[in-house]
Amino acid sequence: MKSLLSRIFALMLVAVIGLTGGLTGCSAVGPSDGLTGNYSDDTIAMIDSLRESIALPKDAPNKIELQNEAKQKINDFASRYRRDTNVSNLSSFATMRTALNALAGHYSAYPNRPVPPKLQERLEQEFKQVEAALRRGA
Repeated sequence: MKSLLSRIFALMLVAVIGLTGGLTGCSAVGPSDGLTGNYSDDTIAMIDSLRESIALPKDAPNKIELQNEAKQKINDFASRYRRDTNVSNLSSFATMRTALNALAGHYSAYPNRPVPPKLQERLEQEFKQVEAALRRGA
């Protein structure tokens, strides 16, 4: 009798959870990281966003906030695409990760300093390589 009651209770609990919307963490409508899931579109948007944060003057009032936002976007981008073998094998992804790692390293090591011109040139060169590779489909 006890096992029958526990089975009925378990069945009712499952039904209640199912009817009330289930687990809220699993029922999100869309991704909260701002990425679309389309690698090409997300990469172009990431490049545009990073170009803006790199070009900030050193006395910009929201510089630290934008750098933190850029670091979060870098983490979100890397987290989403590094385990996707369809993407992680692309040359554009390897080049993009190189650029993202260089910029994230600078922001972590020197949060109050602007991006040096030499690093800006390198990042711009890598961004152009990524854009060219995306146009080729690689």
